[in-house]
Amino acid sequence: MKLKTRVFGEIDIDDEKIITFENGIIGFPDLKRFTLIFNEEKKGGISWMQSLDEPVVALPVMNPLAIKEDYNPMVEDELLKPLGEMTPENTFVLVTVTVPEDIKKITVNLKAPIVINVAERKAAQIIVEGAEVKYPIYEMIKSGMEKAGE
Repeated sequence: MKLKTRVFGEIDIDDEKIITFENGIIGFPDLKRFTLIFNEEKKGGISWMQSLDEPVVALPVMNPLAIKEDYNPMVEDELLKPLGEMTPENTFVLVTVTVPEDIKKITVNLKAPIVINVAERKAAQIIVEGAEVKYPIYEMIKSGMEKAGE
């Protein structure tokens, strides 16, 4: 399918790249179909969760392990049941990134991760207890960029 997006212009999406959120995502309960757009050059960096239902919606996301190696949210099995059988091999977790005007205040939301069953292409955004909503990442990104430039 072809999709005209605000951020990426016109893109072609294969059906097998469509991820379905049965209950939508926080703030956008009616948006059910998304695809991930990766920056191939920056494996651990920011990717985009592009809505197929509303092309102007593209959320920056990233792998939480890239910024917090011990991130392992405890999730009730009941919340993951709609996604099908979850295994370490087919589970992919992302967190949303908030990029404010002052880039030094960039954060990720560790409290509401996106859990994807890659095999089934089903996903859910869930709320986990005890995690930070605004986990600062500027210094980690900056030090990572400095190391890459050495």
